[in-house]
Amino acid sequence: MFDSMFKNITLADVLWFTFYLFLILAANGVVRGIIAFLSGKAAKLPRRFVPTIQALVNWMSFYGALLLFLFYFSKTQWLFYPIYSVDGQQVTLFLIIVAIMIVTLAHRLVKLFAKYVLTNLYEYYDVDKSLGYTFNQIIYYTVMIAALAVSLTNFGLDLTALGAIFGALGIGLGFGLRNIAGNFVSGIIVLFERPVKIGEVIQVQDKVGRVEKIRLRSTVVRTAKEGTLIVPNQYFIEQIVKNRTGAEMMAQVEVSVTYRTDSEMVEHWLHEAVSIVKERENGILEQPAPDIRFIDFRNRAMVFLIEIPVKNFEIKELVESRLRHAISKCFKVHDVELAGMDFFQAALKKPDA
Repeated sequence: MFDSMFKNITLADVLWFTFYLFLILAANGVVRGIIAFLSGKAAKLPRRFVPTIQALVNWMSFYGALLLFLFYFSKTQWLFYPIYSVDGQQVTLFLIIVAIMIVTLAHRLVKLFAKYVLTNLYEYYDVDKSLGYTFNQIIYYTVMIAALAVSLTNFGLDLTALGAIFGALGIGLGFGLRNIAGNFVSGIIVLFERPVKIGEVIQVQDKVGRVEKIRLRSTVVRTAKEGTLIVPNQYFIEQIVKNRTGAEMMAQVEVSVTYRTDSEMVEHWLHEAVSIVKERENGILEQPAPDIRFIDFRNRAMVFLIEIPVKNFEIKELVESRLRHAISKCFKVHDVELAGMDFFQAALKKPDA
């Protein structure tokens, strides 16, 4: 059987195929070397284009090798020898290679189309970044599903029957995967309604971060302190999310002092602490001016709120920390007692029963 499969292959065919394959790989290495040279010492090629050109060269080399393989061995029996049969349709190595080429080619083409064609169209027509991302995702999944369907059709699979099978499985899996399905549907709603957009600053519970990526199941939010948050999309549909993009970013500190302290003097000393922080720290806005308010009476204490406008959420916590240090030093100099300290001092002085 194997003798009959490979009887049309000659040693000359194998040697010529190996020679041309070597030429393709050598050309790949030479072109990559030229790209590295032009982007290095000569600096004639902008560095931002280097990864794209290198990927294009690798792509052409890969498909060139596949086409060379199919061309040289297209007349041999082993390439068309049936591996298995589905409803009378014989699946061969040739069909498998063609299916791989269709799927990978569709993936690469749609990525290039989105990057170099759609991006320019979005900029020309001033399309919102989040809406452009939504279009890119829809186009990508549509093309990939179509490519996969064409590949499966080449294998002789009946897509109508396959759809019925997936429909039946979907009913059973829907109960077990309802959270994933809910997040998936919520992701589609988020992409179309755009309650949050890429680049916006939002508050998730008590954490403030910038939206980096909106995917179908989850959204990636980058914070200054906690790192990356992976937020299920269902959260944006069911919970209250504060969008802080258009709002002023404020560094906020609450201070509680005892009743017997002069409240006007406390406010004056807090202004001193704010002035110290403004002189030493970058990222504090000149307008609006810092705000200091006497906001509440609470548990034998007077509560003051200090708000300082800052440029972004990345430096918010740093300014809050520096402000607490400055307030602590000012209070020590002026012998200001924080609320609660008199209670603890009295408890320490109380004799044992």
